[in-house]
Amino acid sequence: MFHDLLSLPVPLLDKAVRSVAVYLFLVAALRVTGKREVAQLNPFDFVVLLLLSNTVQNAIIGPDNSLAGGLLGAVVLLAANRLVVRIAYGSPRLTRLIQGGQTVLVDKGVLREQALRKELITEEELMAAVRTQGVHELKAADLVALEPNGALTVEPRDHLGEIMQQLRRIEAKLDATTR
Repeated sequence: MFHDLLSLPVPLLDKAVRSVAVYLFLVAALRVTGKREVAQLNPFDFVVLLLLSNTVQNAIIGPDNSLAGGLLGAVVLLAANRLVVRIAYGSPRLTRLIQGGQTVLVDKGVLREQALRKELITEEELMAAVRTQGVHELKAADLVALEPNGALTVEPRDHLGEIMQQLRRIEAKLDATTR
């Protein structure tokens, strides 16, 4: 029994190549399908990610169900990820290529419907995500952006700054009329 846990029916190099190939495929596929897949905006997308991991499992492990084979596959995946992150860290161009850029969904309270369509996000999904960050209507947001990592950034409008600008304008008008 102990022997079965540690014996590798698949050569080490085969296991490593399979793991790296699946890793690179998934990185590319998730990049192409968009940030929505990791944005936590929709439970269906989460289910797809879970099923995706199960779908590619056999491509990584092949006919190997040993403990050593599974651990080796995990180590290779972690090492490949570390290498890609390390290389991307030193290269902003590669980071943009792998992760993409920020997508502005709301700018100064105005919804960008074309950006929503591009990211396949409904207005209802956007509002649900925005409300979780304390903004209850889009016109109260200065910026809502979908970040390359799938996180949603919400910057509330600076109402105090707007009020101060209005007060300065009123003050300037009053000064001009009293002269």
